[in-house]
Amino acid sequence: MSAEFGGLSGLRGKLTQWLRGSGPTEGADDGDREALLLAAAGAGLPLAPAAYPAAGYRCSCDRVGCPTPARHPVSFAWQTQSTTDRAQIERWARHQPQANFITATGMTHDVLDVPLEAGRQALERLLGSGIEVGPVAGSDDGRMLFFTLTRGTPEDEDEWWPCELDCHPETMDEHPGLRWHCRGSYVLVPPARLPGDDGQSVHWLRGPEHPLPDPLSLLEALTDACARHVTEQDHAAPGWQRL
Repeated sequence: MSAEFGGLSGLRGKLTQWLRGSGPTEGADDGDREALLLAAAGAGLPLAPAAYPAAGYRCSCDRVGCPTPARHPVSFAWQTQSTTDRAQIERWARHQPQANFITATGMTHDVLDVPLEAGRQALERLLGSGIEVGPVAGSDDGRMLFFTLTRGTPEDEDEWWPCELDCHPETMDEHPGLRWHCRGSYVLVPPARLPGDDGQSVHWLRGPEHPLPDPLSLLEALTDACARHVTEQDHAAPGWQRL
């Protein structure tokens, strides 16, 4: 159910292979889909149904020009609807066989969402340093998702921030750095299909059987990798774009 990093030897090669799209959920049948969703719920990730790709790059929702096709919940009540209840998730999965699912963050877990290349570099560094890394998902639209314990809601609400750190999902391309999904946010949970005709998906690189780590144990490696990624993008951009 989960791709696993087998020691330090060959680490870069294995990462490269997985990031080319050989995630374990690729081509998953309905039984695999349901099992993966139940595994995520069993790990404490609350789930709710989400939209799915329609023809071409369209979304299954009725919204004209949907800004996040196949990437959003189907209900406005997704925060209260999200659940880890096995029976409810089985009903959803069987009655909505095409639906993607989101997991609501800030309840039991947060997600550190970074550009794919930055995530690859950080993952190599973290695993090479022997730091415990929890579940990690790869998204073929160029992002990597690190699942962590939540910061929770401190007694002093002034110490808590909502998930508005650098962008909204529809402006992600304009903000290539780290986004911390906490209370009030969500991400697609594998297995999920993305729009297009090339079979893009969100899939596990490390499955939900891995314990959720403290987000602060990953933060330095991820922010450093994101800073390098943004710098490399700036250097690669044409001169007129750097003005």
